[in-house]
Amino acid sequence: MNPSDTPPATSAARAALQGQLATYLGLAAVLAGMVALFASQSEYFLTRETFVTIANEIPALAVMAVGMTFVLIIAGIDLSVGSVLALSAAATAAAILQWQWSVPAAAALGLATGLACGAVTGAVSVAWRLPSFIVSLGMLEAVRGGAYLVTDSRTQYVGDAISGLAAPWIGGISAAFVLAVVLVVIGQAILTRTVFGRHVVGIGTNEEAMRLAGIDPRPIRIIVFALTGLLAGLAGLMQSARLEAADPNAGVGIELQVIAAVVIGGTSLMGGRGSVVNTFFGVLIIAVLEAGLAQIGASEPSKRIITGCVIVVAVIIDTLRQRRAERGVH
Repeated sequence: MNPSDTPPATSAARAALQGQLATYLGLAAVLAGMVALFASQSEYFLTRETFVTIANEIPALAVMAVGMTFVLIIAGIDLSVGSVLALSAAATAAAILQWQWSVPAAAALGLATGLACGAVTGAVSVAWRLPSFIVSLGMLEAVRGGAYLVTDSRTQYVGDAISGLAAPWIGGISAAFVLAVVLVVIGQAILTRTVFGRHVVGIGTNEEAMRLAGIDPRPIRIIVFALTGLLAGLAGLMQSARLEAADPNAGVGIELQVIAAVVIGGTSLMGGRGSVVNTFFGVLIIAVLEAGLAQIGASEPSKRIITGCVIVVAVIIDTLRQRRAERGVH
């Protein structure tokens, strides 16, 4: 068979696979380059302790980024995940300290709190056809207020009640990191191997076409936001386990890091394209960047400027890639 006789579907699938491989290699190269750069600037960077510390600090960010990947793929956004993290942790702490619940029951309450917050964000934006940006911005404030009310505006110390999630496990790596990696694998499988994942991509690509095909996008949108809330609730448990406390100020601004990680991983802000594995690369890039800048003694303003520039460059690259893809279609 001549190359010209290759079915269009096969050619498209091969091109998509090659593009995905190129993205993986590109992100891995960026990550390796950053590690090499910081290793040349600090003799302490290229050590086991540094990488164990990074691994144990990123689980909360990683699991929220999994959910945010699905949200961005449907061309939405959720700014409330940091506040949901705080409220879920606060609900868990209140159940343990004030209501004397068992740890499993308290943890379930924290997860249910996150699930409910995400479901409300999705349901409101779908029912009234409001931009998720606006709805989640309102939820950001409302849920943060709820965290202050539950904790009486004070840090609640839960001690070692749930610290096992953050305790060293394999080679100093915490169970939370292993769980985060497992969720990345599951998220990627759902996105690429299930009907639900195909519907998520289809909604982000062309929602009207999905309607014409007989698929109602509304429940899928609500499920995606509910899933993101659930993962934010899990992130709250992870952070409480690491700090052995529930802080009503926890997660302030983390939504920007979450979105940055997803965008750096190549998920389109316009929807329709994304990868959970690539998002995990984005999380690693942000974590290595922050750890490296801290070790070489960069000031806080400098770290913010550099991180912001990295995010802007990632968005520019995404825009250029999108335009090139559109030219290729036409």
